[in-house]
Amino acid sequence: MEVCLVTGITGAISSNYRNLASGYRINSAADNASGLSISERMQNLQNAYDTGAENAEAGNNVLNVADGALSSIQDSLGRIRELGLQASNSALYSQDELAMFQDEIDQIMQGITDVAKNTQFNGLKLLDGSMATMDLATNPSGRGQSIQMENATLQNLGIAGFDVTGSFNLQDIDDAIQKVSDARSSIGAQSNRLDYTIASNQSASFNIQSANSSIRDTDMAKEISSLKKNQILQQVQINMQKKRQEDEAQRKRTLIQIN
Repeated sequence: MEVCLVTGITGAISSNYRNLASGYRINSAADNASGLSISERMQNLQNAYDTGAENAEAGNNVLNVADGALSSIQDSLGRIRELGLQASNSALYSQDELAMFQDEIDQIMQGITDVAKNTQFNGLKLLDGSMATMDLATNPSGRGQSIQMENATLQNLGIAGFDVTGSFNLQDIDDAIQKVSDARSSIGAQSNRLDYTIASNQSASFNIQSANSSIRDTDMAKEISSLKKNQILQQVQINMQKKRQEDEAQRKRTLIQIN
């Protein structure tokens, strides 16, 4: 019986040390089978919310890259409009001077084409019209929301072939500027929506983590108190066992002397 008591207290102390070292009071199914099962499901859900937030952040990065490229295109269109406005006063310029305006416009439009063609994120082209939408898995179910990709090619902007050496209309440039402005506004709205999704996922993850912690994590103060109590009990048991052994040895010596 004494051996069982000492062994039980020793096991309890080992459990105290294990819980303190790991930070968990459920380290295996043997500790709490149902609690472990619930904890694992909650951990998986938390991981899913964290991944959804990461995916939404990646979507925001995509939108930021696209917006930066569109900003550059918007600046380029502004310069084309300035040159077109100058060329509108055709009476003041010779055909050669208009051709010089057009040379700069051609270079700028080639730059717009390069931006639309080469703006990429992780190998995906964002502004050349090859991808209409990008689907993001932003919730634990694997679904979520889509972000709209913009088409910033000269053809889509309506300015392919814009030429100030002949008949032209500045309204074409104004319309292109408006398209880019609308596209950037859409990107801003989509980015705000993703920010809300990120915040929502992070909040859900935090709440789940807190709930899971109440199930699985070690209550350090309680565990330390339990350890100290078990250490005292162990020492008492050892002292009692030692005292009984001494009493037994004394009884045997007494019997020998009597005999």
